Amino acid sequence: MDDAVTRPVLRVHAFWDADAGVFVATNDDVPGLVTEAETFEALCAKLRVMIPELLEDNGIAVAFITARASESAKARARDLRLSHVF
Repeated sequence: MDDAVTRPVLRVHAFWDADAGVFVATNDDVPGLVTEAETFEALCAKLRVMIPELLEDNGIAVAFITARASESAKARARDLRLSHVF
């Protein structure tokens, strides 16, 4: 893929749920996206599979997806940036 192509960015809200002891991820732009995992790495792995599947189920073609994570020092929250091309 040409690096000059601008890819839309999908921002997923991920946070640590201390009561449940899991990371939770949601996004209002991807219908049905709510998931959890015991580790941040497991959450990222689930999202890499779930997001393209949910987008396809909702009629949005996905040709490319990558994941980048930026860490937040407070409350073990994570903000995932998932890029995709329509």
